[in-house]
Amino acid sequence: MYDFSGGIDRSQLKYRKNSMWRYFEMLPVQSPDNIISLGEGMTPVLPLKNLSKNYGFSQLEMKEEGLNPTGSFKARGISMAISKAKELGVNSCIVPTAGNAGGALSAYCAAANMQATVVMPSHTPKIFQDECKLFGAELILVDGLIDQCARLVKKIVQENGTFDISTLKEPYRLEGKKTMGYEIAEHYNWTLPDVILYPTGGGTGLIGIWKAFQEMLALGWIEGKLPRMIAVQSANCSPLVQAFHKQPEHPFKGSIANGLAVPKAFGKDMIMETLTASGGTAIAVSEESIEHGVREIGRKEGINVAPEGAAVWEALKILTDKGAIDKDEKILLLNTGSGYKYFENFTF
Repeated sequence: MYDFSGGIDRSQLKYRKNSMWRYFEMLPVQSPDNIISLGEGMTPVLPLKNLSKNYGFSQLEMKEEGLNPTGSFKARGISMAISKAKELGVNSCIVPTAGNAGGALSAYCAAANMQATVVMPSHTPKIFQDECKLFGAELILVDGLIDQCARLVKKIVQENGTFDISTLKEPYRLEGKKTMGYEIAEHYNWTLPDVILYPTGGGTGLIGIWKAFQEMLALGWIEGKLPRMIAVQSANCSPLVQAFHKQPEHPFKGSIANGLAVPKAFGKDMIMETLTASGGTAIAVSEESIEHGVREIGRKEGINVAPEGAAVWEALKILTDKGAIDKDEKILLLNTGSGYKYFENFTF
């Protein structure tokens, strides 16, 4: 954890720009001159009024990360990582990706005048591939899931020394994603929800939000009980659910929620610690329910969520039916990306 003794008082934030860089003192970039920003962060928290009325929730909201640059929460971590890479004199970066991280890396490397290499499953929707090409990245397609992409990235890094920005293989993407936690607290006027449901593939966002809560406790910005953190996965690929509930492993497959098709999360132990410390849990939902959730949120709320965001909505319904979440609790869902990128996965 960083030394915040030279930090700021939270009251100063109201004079800051509406981006994640308003929390500059809590972030690892030393000079503002090195910041590579496309306007990421400060995404809205939207009340789900129609779904709340239909299902009987009293305080249900969704943080809409699909409004970030390049259409996902990945912009936060990549902005931070590329800014720090610039500060450290790096000139080329590589990442394995299920989709959104590749587009984000391509865009931020272009803004930083760096070379980007993206290694992506060949079945990834074409729009993600085209996005990387638009921003001038070298795109390498692999027949398999993201774990096989990661193995190729490791080989390339060993051969040419390009900087590996894989999830949790460097510390800075986590620092960017933790700004979601600061924004959540600021949105709720320095209180927190009772429960947060997060779509979890690599898990950096979940870990980052929890890290932000710990930092704000140390700063004296928040106090009291922290939210229960709920990790949501696809039943097609649910290694964290299996690990948390000590279930036997079964073969993993792809998902219409591309970001959830992560057979092996590098930060598994930290994810487990977060779930346990918060009193939370992990749950998997079916592919059919994810598709249903995309349509239901679109038709009831006018929000085009990514399948990952639909998964958390479907998980909430299951957990309330089981009594694990009370409908009168203050509930926050995280939608991590724009659904527009996923149209290829659906027939409307």
